Amino acid sequence: MPGDLKIGAVFPTSEIGDDPIVIRDFVQAVEGLGFDALVTYDHVLGAPHEGRTPRLTGPYTEEHGFHEPFVLFGYLAALISLELVTGIIILPQRQTALVAKQAAEVDLLTDGRFRLGVGIGWNAVEYEALGKRFSDRGARLEEQVALLRRLWTEPTVTFEGEYERVTGAGLAPMPRQRPIPIWLGGSSGPAYRRMGRLAGGAPLPHMEAL
Repeated sequence: MPGDLKIGAVFPTSEIGDDPIVIRDFVQAVEGLGFDALVTYDHVLGAPHEGRTPRLTGPYTEEHGFHEPFVLFGYLAALISLELVTGIIILPQRQTALVAKQAAEVDLLTDGRFRLGVGIGWNAVEYEALGKRFSDRGARLEEQVALLRRLWTEPTVTFEGEYERVTGAGLAPMPRQRPIPIWLGGSSGPAYRRMGRLAGGAPLPHMEAL
């Protein structure tokens, strides 16, 4: 692409199915067409929407398949040289140190061609199943972002927040990018205000560089 313009393609996670050869052929075709990046979505569990409290309003149910982004990217790293992007990882329902480790590994396997998009999600059923509270997910995400950056840039970290605690521990091996770029997804008032507090890049629709 000319100049600084980069164009990415979305991995059709809920449509592509479960054949690894089909996945290989798709991503290699995307690269062959000249795209710069590949973006994928995150859901660990789906659920029927009827009769739920709180009500589920998102576009996916238990019938939609989702490939786990970090595992998928480990496979794709050996197949293509595109930048790999999560758009988004639902960060507050995941363990922060584990996300830091998984992201660092993808960054190493892609030689620094990884961008971590994060957000808070909408599926309360998923949070419950993963043992995380749904009601404070925005506040937890802010603390997680701070801890992720430290884990990617410091050999050992001591961190004690309201939600996160690490005592004199660190990642090895470290990622190529220090820190890995974090982008924030969202389309609500609180999400935009969170972007304003944390972001350092130029605004983009529904996603902001941190």
